[in-house]
Order: sequence, then structure tokens, then C-alpha cells
Amino acid sequence: MSLSLKYHFYGSEYEYTPAGIPAYPCIRTPQELYDALSELWCADTCAPRLRNDWTEENKTLGQCSITAFLAQDIFGGKVYGILRPGGNYHCYNVVDDIAFDLTSEQFGDEILNYEGNPEQVRKLHFAKEEKRLRYELLKQKLACFCKSKKN
Repeated sequence: MSLSLKYHFYGSEYEYTPAGIPAYPCIRTPQELYDALSELWCADTCAPRLRNDWTEENKTLGQCSITAFLAQDIFGGKVYGILRPGGNYHCYNVVDDIAFDLTSEQFGDEILNYEGNPEQVRKLHFAKEEKRLRYELLKQKLACFCKSKKN
């Protein structure tokens, strides 16, 4: 008997066209990506300004942009950003007109507006060396995770 998992990230209720690209063969849906990343997100992949607040109980904290751009690598679509207090953007994905936000849980019960937000550009985000390095670390960890699932 398999238990049905309940996901809490924004957009988790939608069905998605499976991805399955060669670099990450164990990832076919956003739900599978969320499951994998739940084992991989860590303080080292968290944004430095939020790292002191990162915990195992709030794994998605400070992971939004690197997660959204990694999801874009796998599923395509676009990355958008919700302007937050302090001037930073919280990033999420839109694929085939369906929004999903794998890191929305970091905001608890706060309701975010996923409409009318500006597209985010990878080149601008990764102009920050620390962010690019965190993204590369997360990509590497995901590739190793998928490789371990083959064995």
C-alpha cells in the first residue's frame, strides 16, 4: 500500500507534462523535483543573508532563485519574481501557463500574488557569484541524487 503524499508548495495540485532530461532522469514532475530537493537543500544552498535563519524545518528558506532556475532547466517555461519588502524578488516558475513555486512554504500562511510579476533573468541573478555557485552546487547535488537512484 502506497501512501499519497500531500504537497504544500504553490501549484502542487496541477498535473504536469513529464520532463525527464538526461542530466536528471529521476525527475519527471515538479513533485519529484520537490521530493529530491527536500533531501538536498541545506544551509550551503541558502541565500547568505538568510543562512542564520535556515533550519531543517524550513528547508525552502533562501532557496527560491536557484531552485526556480534549476526547475527551468528541467521543465522549461519562465521564471518570475514577486517583489518582497527590502527590494528582493521571490522567484517561481510558470510552465504552460501554470505557476508553481517549490519554495513557497518558507512564507508559512502568507498568500503570495502569482500574477502580473516581472520575468526574472538568469544572467542578472547569476551576476552575483555566490548565487551562481549555490546554483551550481544544487545542480551537482541533484545530479548525484539521480545517479544514486539508478543503482
